[in-house]
Parts: sequence; C-alpha cells; structure tokens
Amino acid sequence: MWSVDEHLADVLAAVRPLAPLELQLLDAQGCVLTEDVTVPAALPPFDNSSMDGYAVRVADVKGASEEFPAVLTVVGEAAAGAGEPPAVGPGEAVRIMTGAPLPPGAEAVVPVEWTDGGTGGGPATAMTPAAPAPDGGFGEVRVHRPAAAGAHVRTRGSDVRAGEIALTAGTVLGPPQIGLLAAIGRATVAVRPRPRVVVLSTGSELVPPGETLAAGQIHDSNSYVLAACVRDAGAIPYRAGAVGDDPDVLRAALEDQLVRADAVVTSGGVSVGAYDVVKEALSGLSGEEGSVAFRRLAMQPGKPQGFGKVGPDRVPLFALPGNPVSAYVSFELFVRPALRALMGLRPFSDRATVRAVLERDIASSPRGRRQYLRGRYADGRVTPTGGAGSHLVKALADADALIVLPEDTTSAAAGTEVDVVLLDGRAPLD
Repeated sequence: MWSVDEHLADVLAAVRPLAPLELQLLDAQGCVLTEDVTVPAALPPFDNSSMDGYAVRVADVKGASEEFPAVLTVVGEAAAGAGEPPAVGPGEAVRIMTGAPLPPGAEAVVPVEWTDGGTGGGPATAMTPAAPAPDGGFGEVRVHRPAAAGAHVRTRGSDVRAGEIALTAGTVLGPPQIGLLAAIGRATVAVRPRPRVVVLSTGSELVPPGETLAAGQIHDSNSYVLAACVRDAGAIPYRAGAVGDDPDVLRAALEDQLVRADAVVTSGGVSVGAYDVVKEALSGLSGEEGSVAFRRLAMQPGKPQGFGKVGPDRVPLFALPGNPVSAYVSFELFVRPALRALMGLRPFSDRATVRAVLERDIASSPRGRRQYLRGRYADGRVTPTGGAGSHLVKALADADALIVLPEDTTSAAAGTEVDVVLLDGRAPLD
C-alpha cells in the first residue's frame, strides 16, 4: 500500500499551474495575478475634498471662532464630476462636495459643520442646495473654526503615485484588489484562471435528488458534495451527474466532457468489486488516451484511489471511492491541494492543522492506516461526531474538522492531544 504522503506527492508532482489568461476584472476574482501591475497615473488623479463643506484659504479663517467667525463671500460651487471649479481669492470661499476637485487658490476645506452653511444662523448640520442670492452671487458663509493647510484634502497621488507597483505577480485577487485595479483604470488583468472541473458519479443505483427511489436505489449525493467542494476550493464545477455501471458509457461520457475540463473527479467504481466501472474503463487506456494508476492507500476512509492523466491534453483525473465520507475526505486530502496548485496557489494555504485535546475516547483505529475521523472543534478541544463508518453522511454534515490518528495509533483516550484539520475556512496558524 501507498502512504497518504506518497500518493499526495505523486499527485502534486504531476500538476502544473494553468497557463495565464487575460480576464475581465470580475471574472478574475479569486485568481492569482501573473504580472506586476504598474500604476499608470496618480491616484487620486487630482487634489479633492474629503468632506462636504467650503474650500478656503488658510489666512482667511485664521483665528475664526463661533464668537468671531470669519465671514467669506461664496463665489461658486464645486461638485464631483462637474468640471473645473471657480478659483478662490482673498476673502472668498467655494461650496465643495466630497470628491470634488480643490479649486485653484484654495488651501483647505472646512466641513459644513464648522460653518453656518450660508444661512446666517448657528452651526449647520448638512449642506443645503445652492440658492443664488438676489444679486446673482452665492451669498456669504460664516466659518467658526480655523483650518490648517491641507485639512480635509486628499492630495494627488496620496494613495499611489504614477509608476508605482500596485499589485505584484502572485497576488490573489480578492474584492479590495479588484477595486484597486478598477480605480487605476484596468479593465482586464492576466491571471491563472480557475480550473474547470468535471464531476461524475458512477453507479447504476444512483438517482438524482427529487426523483422517487425504486427498490435498491439511492439518491446521488456524491456529485453534489464534490461539485460543492470544487466551488469551495475556488474552481468552477461542471456536475455531469451519474453514469451507470457500463465501462463504454463511462468512457464516452469522459470523452464528451474533456473538451471543457482542466480536471476530472469521479466517485465510485475504484475498488475490487465486479462492477467497479471506473477501474475497468480506465485501467486499459492506451498511450494516446493517457493512463490512470489505481492503488490502495494506508488510510481510512479512502483506501482505494486512482489518479492519472487522460485525453490528448493530459487532463488530471482523480478517481475517488464511492462511499460519501471516503469521497469527501479524499477530495480534501488530494484534490483540493491539486486544484489550488493548478491555480498557482500554495496547495495547503487554506486549511489549518492544529493540535487539540480529545473530548471523548476513540476506542479503535486500524494499525498501519492513518485514520480521519469527523469532529467538532472549539477552543483547542475536539469532539468526535458519529462513528468511523464511511457512509455516515449526517456525522459528516455535523463536523467542522477531521481528527487525524497516525498509522501506529490504535486508540486514543479522552484528554489525548491529536492533530485536527480545520474544514471551516480558518486560516492556517503560523
């Protein structure tokens, strides 16, 4: 038998990051940048106001107070996107809105709350619509507080300057990075795309959810959980549904699906039964069709595994066991790291392995096999959920962690410290 680590190393050695593509920004979310992105122009591109208020000269509001306000003539208004604002001269002010360019001659912005808002009354709480005075001007404003040079002004290039590196190659593009790219004017970006992953279940007994079961039939859950796993890993799933126990039908289904696949995940049909269709269909591939190796791993659940490359483009294929828990655990251990490698990500950077204290005895574990039990983790302690059976879907749904018992451990008492793989997206601990 192969060890878990040997099989994983074999998988990762065969996987290479996908070739870069130029994608639209929203299509690039979650992808890895393959180029350094340089800022073409300063951000912000001009001095602008960070507040609604009045653009002023510092000398004109020096010493201003509520008792002795600075009285300034309002000569116009500046709004975001409204073009060139009027200039501010001695004793003058311009009404200004957040994001509007700082008028020529202005040195600072006083928030409207520091003024009477042009009403002649007490402190204002908000900007009122501009109301030209009878003489055609904009009236006066009383400023109750002084302002230092640059107050409430976002200066040109204060975020990033032209020629600086905005993002470096290898950056994972999340919402803030997408926002930065949009802000500097990039509509597309070169990234490693998210892999397209075809998911197939095998078994003549499988019936889609929502349909009535006949005798001996069960609902197909594997294609759903594995497609969800693919999406959770950041890739794009194509759930092709279930295929009956016919090798020719399976091979035809694979040929149809390979045109849109960067990877294929099957479940079922990899053990030693008389109807193990995946093993029968793929063990005899010719050189042109690729090759898939089937092996037994020293682990529970998930002992039977298959991995190889198929089709003219040598698409990675993961043949997982059919029991639901076995398929899920196998995906976490082998497929998820491989998909992340295809995306150019570190294979294990999104799963934390921590030490935790067992809350309950684990009576037995098979010698010579690494066991993965479902558990609930909280505050450094972990409680097993359900038993070791690889059919216990409810126990899997209740779990947020995998309890790992090494190959030489045959039992573990409550209070023992064990390794725990966290499944709920918590970042790895340094």
